[in-house]
Amino acid sequence: MKFEKKLLVLALMGLPIASAFADGVLSTTESDVKSAGTTVVNGVETAGTTVENGAKDTMDDVDNFLTRYHGPFTGAYVGAKAGVNDSNMGVGNAAALSGGATPGIPNNQNYGTALGLEAGYGWALGRTVLGIDAGYGYNTTGRSSYFSGNQGYGSHDYGLGLKFGIPITDKLMPYAKLGYGHLVGTGSASGLSGNGANGGLGVEYLFAPHWSVAGEWNTMSVSNNSNTMNNNVYTMGVNYYFGAAKAPRHVAAAAPAPMVAPAPEPVVAPPAPAQQERWRIITEEKPVSLDGANFKFNSAVLNKTADEKLMQVVDFSKKYPEADVNVDGYTDSTGPKAYNVKLSQRRADAVRAYLVRNGVAADRIHTKGYGMANPVASNKTAEGRAQNRHVEVRYTVREEKKVHVMQ
Repeated sequence: MKFEKKLLVLALMGLPIASAFADGVLSTTESDVKSAGTTVVNGVETAGTTVENGAKDTMDDVDNFLTRYHGPFTGAYVGAKAGVNDSNMGVGNAAALSGGATPGIPNNQNYGTALGLEAGYGWALGRTVLGIDAGYGYNTTGRSSYFSGNQGYGSHDYGLGLKFGIPITDKLMPYAKLGYGHLVGTGSASGLSGNGANGGLGVEYLFAPHWSVAGEWNTMSVSNNSNTMNNNVYTMGVNYYFGAAKAPRHVAAAAPAPMVAPAPEPVVAPPAPAQQERWRIITEEKPVSLDGANFKFNSAVLNKTADEKLMQVVDFSKKYPEADVNVDGYTDSTGPKAYNVKLSQRRADAVRAYLVRNGVAADRIHTKGYGMANPVASNKTAEGRAQNRHVEVRYTVREEKKVHVMQ
C-alpha cells in the first residue's frame, strides 16, 4: 500500500510535465503560424524562393524550440552518490530465500548504506529540461530480527527512465524521475529478483561550472515467488555536466579588440598668480559597444561564429568586474512588429545565457529586445537583413583620473 501511494504521487507529478510539454508545443506552433503568415504577407522575389525560405524557417523554429532554454542542466552528464537505504520485505515463500526467513511476516525496516552511479542526457524543452537517466545502486546488507542469526538483506538496483526538471534559476533545479527498474536481492534476500516501477524526487544545485550537487529520494518495489521487497534510498551526490560551460579560449590575433571611445579631456582653468596648486580625482564614464552575434532568419539560436566575439565579452567582463553588461537584441524588418520584439528579446536572452555559462555573473547582465529598430544595414537586401539580425553588447566603464587644478 505504501508503494502504491508513492506511485500515485509520482503520477500526479507527471501532470505538470505533460502540461509544460503541451505549452511548449502550442507555443512553437503559434510561432510557426506567425512566421508562415509573415512570409505570405511580405513575400520574396519569386515563388521558388518563398518555398525555400519557408522550409528553412520551419527547421529554424524546430531548432529554436529544442534549444530555447540555454541553462547548464542540459547535455550529457555522469554522477556518483551515497546515502542510506531503508527497505522492508514481505516473506510469503521462505524456501525461495536464504537465511531462515519466517513465512507470512512483513520484515520491518532494514537499514544499510547506499552507493550509486548514474549517467544521462538532458534536452531543453521550452523553459524545462527533459532527459534520459540510467543508474546503478548497491545497497549493503543491513540487519533484521526476522531472520535467523539476526541476518539482514541488501540489493543491487538497476534503473532506466525519464528525468524532468524545471530550472528555477541558472543554478537551481528541482526534478522528478519515473521509469522501470530491476532489483536483485543480496544477503538473506539472495533468492529474490524482479522488475518493477522506479521513481524519485530531487533538487540539484550548480556550485561550479560543469559541477552540481543533488539530494534525491528514490523508490522501487519488486515481487517474486510470493516475496516482496520495497526499497527507499536517500542519497547526496555529485554530477559532472560535459556541456555545461565551454572553457575560455584565446582570441586570434587578427580579431578586433573592444574599442573604448575616447573621452573628452577635462577642462582645467588656467592658474591664477596667487592661487595654491592642488590635485583632485575625477570619475570618467567610457561606453563600450560590441556587435556580439548574428542569427539565422526567425531564430534565437546562436551562430557558430558567435563564440569568438562573445569570448571577447567574457574576457572584458573579467577585466572590469564592476561594469554592468547591457545586451540589446534586434531583428530585420520581416514580420509583424510585436513578434519581432519578442524574437529580439529571445536573442538577447540567448547571449545572456552564454555569458552566464562562461562565468559572468547573471545579476550584471541586463537584456532588452528592440525588434526591427536601429537597423545597421538596409533591409532591402538579404545581406543587409542578415546584419540586422544581431545582438549588441554595451558596457559603461568608470575610471578614476587624477587631474591638476589650481585653487
